[in-house]
This record gives sequence, structure tokens and C-alpha cells, in this order.
Amino acid sequence: MNAKKKGDSAFRLKDAKAAIECYTLFIDVGTMVSPTVYARRSLSYLMNDMPLEALNDAVQEQVISPVWHVASYLQAAS
Repeated sequence: MNAKKKGDSAFRLKDAKAAIECYTLFIDVGTMVSPTVYARRSLSYLMNDMPLEALNDAVQEQVISPVWHVASYLQAAS
């Protein structure tokens, strides 16, 4: 959970690179599946001009939470 908190902090500070690293670590550990983490990492990828990675996370987010509208928005933005 520490990686998620660090990612959230970096995200709030608009440090997209650090947010991506922290959220990736959180996802790789696999303790918990969170659509919010995928959404924030997707936005961070967009901020780093990485649209394919952003789209992949937006699709994964939609798989986790099909009714959450944020996933559709991020897919369109990617």
C-alpha cells in the first residue's frame, strides 16, 4: 500500500514519472486490484506523452470496473 500512497502523492504534485513508477510497483505486487490506480497511471502516461500505455491502462481499468465512466473518457483521450 505504501507504493500507492507514494504514487498518489506524486500524482498530486504532477510528477508523472514518479507516479508511473510507484503505481507500476503497486500493480506488480498484486495485493489489490484498483481501477483508480490504473486511471491515475493512465493520466500520468498521457502527461508523459505515452498514449499507447495510457490506452492500455484505460482498457484494463474498464475490465476491472465496466460501469465506471472514467475508463471510457481515458480511452477517448488516449
